[in-house]
Amino acid sequence: MLTNSDLVELTEFRRELHRWPEISGEEAQTAKRIVSALQALGPDRILTGLGGHGVAAVFESGQPGETVLFRAELDALPIEELTDLPWTSRVPGKGHLCGHDGHMTMLLALGRLLSRRPAARGRVVLMFQPAEEDGSGARAVVADPGFAEIAPDWAFAIHNEPGRPFGHVSTRVGLINCASRGLEIRLTGKTAHAADPEDGISPARAVAALIPVLEALGQGGALEADFRLVTLTHARIGEATFGIAPGEAVLHATLRTGEDAGMAALEEEARALASRIAAEEGLEIGFTLQDVFAASINNAEATAVARVAMEALGISHGEDGVPMRASEDFGVFGQAAKAAMLCLGPGERSAALHNPDYDFDDGLIPIGAGLFERIARDLLGGG
Repeated sequence: MLTNSDLVELTEFRRELHRWPEISGEEAQTAKRIVSALQALGPDRILTGLGGHGVAAVFESGQPGETVLFRAELDALPIEELTDLPWTSRVPGKGHLCGHDGHMTMLLALGRLLSRRPAARGRVVLMFQPAEEDGSGARAVVADPGFAEIAPDWAFAIHNEPGRPFGHVSTRVGLINCASRGLEIRLTGKTAHAADPEDGISPARAVAALIPVLEALGQGGALEADFRLVTLTHARIGEATFGIAPGEAVLHATLRTGEDAGMAALEEEARALASRIAAEEGLEIGFTLQDVFAASINNAEATAVARVAMEALGISHGEDGVPMRASEDFGVFGQAAKAAMLCLGPGERSAALHNPDYDFDDGLIPIGAGLFERIARDLLGGG
């Protein structure tokens, strides 16, 4: 059990992480802070540099058994924080506005509990993953040769989700977070003088035609296996001038589906539509993918383990608010392990994630750590 002293120290650590946010791929100093905190707990191994700046602490029982992984994220967001808290971000244009500072602190709290009372069998891995916000981190970690040494049988994660009662957990078997990817479409023609547009090849008509037909490919609806949504997030035609007829354009479309299999078909349709319209207008076309997220699918056994743990701890739980359209790259860990994502409520009055006035509620730290510990002990003993 965490002591009052633990909670004071962990809260201060969380707030220090909050003061110094680092965005995806830049989490070097955050990783160093995590390693320093872990070393004081005496894990059997600390792996660093996983998939970039990823850190994993391994707590061995010394007895044969399964590997249970708990994941938190290292990265912050490129958003200016607008709070007057004593621990507000000191890095201009960057902020821990998704709660990853709190998720990391939950894992460190779990590490304290394991250091005092190890599991009876198998091992526990605390995985601090980089680059969750752009979808690249989990894939990079899993592809890292070092990850093979700690490949889990079970994987669990908690994400705080505003809008739910404080301490309430939402989860379910099956889809939790949609698959998504960003498709950049670049159209290239030829510039001309604005007085003589016929001398060039403008992408303007192609952009005007593309926007409605791309959106028509996926119009949302019920979050079921066949869910599809296409959202146009950015469009630019030429330069901000009055004397030049444009010769190039860029469109950004975010594609979302309820399953990974459906994503391939949706992307293929979007590319084919864009290519046909570009050809009709005499334009060259290029595509780039960014922010690629796998669907996050909860395994039935892992979800059942989490529910048993919540019942034992008296934690309110249900299936309210899930699945979600938003994406989460934790799904990658579930492709080779029994995995479950748990959505922990900070209260209905909490600011929304990615808002400039958001801050993680430190009262969630013992709830998340306690739930993780109960899951670990239910699977590995030592309770």
